[in-house]
Amino acid sequence: MSLVYGIPEDVGLRCAYHGWRFDEKGRCLEQPYEETEDPAGRFREKVTVTAYPVQQLGGMLFAYLGPEPAPLLPNWDLFVVDGVVRDVGYVALPCNWLQIMENSLDPVHVEWLHQGFFNFVADRLGRPDLQRPSTPHRQIAFDLFDYGITKRRVVGEGSEEDDDWRIGHPIVFPNLLKTGSLSIKGRGANFQIRVPIDDTHTAHWWYSCYSQEPGQAGQLPEDVPFYRVPVPVLDEDGQPNWEELDNTSGQDIAAWITQGPIADRTDETLGRSDRGIILYRRLLEDQLALVEDGGDPMNVFRNPDENRNLNLQTEGVSARYAKSLLTGRRAATKFSPVLAAQGYGDSLLKG
Repeated sequence: MSLVYGIPEDVGLRCAYHGWRFDEKGRCLEQPYEETEDPAGRFREKVTVTAYPVQQLGGMLFAYLGPEPAPLLPNWDLFVVDGVVRDVGYVALPCNWLQIMENSLDPVHVEWLHQGFFNFVADRLGRPDLQRPSTPHRQIAFDLFDYGITKRRVVGEGSEEDDDWRIGHPIVFPNLLKTGSLSIKGRGANFQIRVPIDDTHTAHWWYSCYSQEPGQAGQLPEDVPFYRVPVPVLDEDGQPNWEELDNTSGQDIAAWITQGPIADRTDETLGRSDRGIILYRRLLEDQLALVEDGGDPMNVFRNPDENRNLNLQTEGVSARYAKSLLTGRRAATKFSPVLAAQGYGDSLLKG
C-alpha cells in the first residue's frame, strides 16, 4: 500500500496496511505483529523502503531525487527574504513541463493572451470595467546570466531606459520563473516552479511573497497557507468557462494544455518573437551535454559561500509592462488567502 496514506508519527511514517513504521532514511523501525510473535527478532532490519533527503526552506519542503552527493538547496531570494508573508498555490497540469517553460520565454504573448484576450473575457463576463488598453511590444531581447536567461522588452511609448528593458525579469534554469515585485501593493513577487511528474504531467507551484502589513504578526513556516488553482475546462456545451479565464494564470494554463500532452514541435514555424525559446532550447541542450560528460549543470551549488541569498532582479512597479499588466490583472493570486485577508479581493481588479 502506498505510503501516501501513511500515518505521520513523532518518529517516522506508519504504513496504514500492517502498521510497519519507517524513518526518514527508509529504515523499518517497527513491525507490530512480527514483534508480537518474535519480540527478539531482527526481521525489521532486513526491510527498507526508498527514501529521499528532504529540506525545509521558506515554508516549502524540497525532496532531492537525484544521484549522490546531493547538492545544496538553492537559497533563491524569495525563499529567504524577511519581512514578508507567503502563500503557495498549486495545480497538477496534464501536459509536459517544457511547453510551460517555453511560454515564459515568449514575451509577445502578453499583449494578446493577457491583454487582448483578457479584454474579450471581460466582455464575455459583462465586466467592461476590467478592460484595459493594450501595450504592444516594440522591442524584445534575451541575455544569458549566471542563473539563466533575462527577458527584456520595450512596450508602448517606452524606451530602453525603462526597467522593462534595463532590468527585465529572470527565467531561472531550468524550471523557475520570477515575476512581480514586493513594491507592488496587492501583488507582491512570486516564483512559478514547474516540476515534471512524468512526460505528460507537471506539478506547478506559485510561491508568492507579500510585504508584511504594519502591525501584522510574523509568519511561521508551518503557517504558510496553501491553495489550489483550477484548470480551465470547457462547460457541458463545449464552451469556455469564462470565470476561470479572468486571470493571467488561467489564460496561461489554457494555452499550455491545449497544445496537447506533449506539444508537437516537428512542424512548428518559429518567428522573430520566438528567439527566447530558441535560446532556452540551446541552453538546455548545452546543459544536458555537460551532465552527460559528468559535470554539474547550471544552478547546482556545492559551495555554501556561493549559495547565500541568491538575488534575482526583476523590473519594479515603475516598469511600463508591470503597470499595464499588473494593474487590474490577477494571476493565480486571484485565489490567494493572504491577499484576501489583507483586503485585496475583487477590488484588485479595479486597478
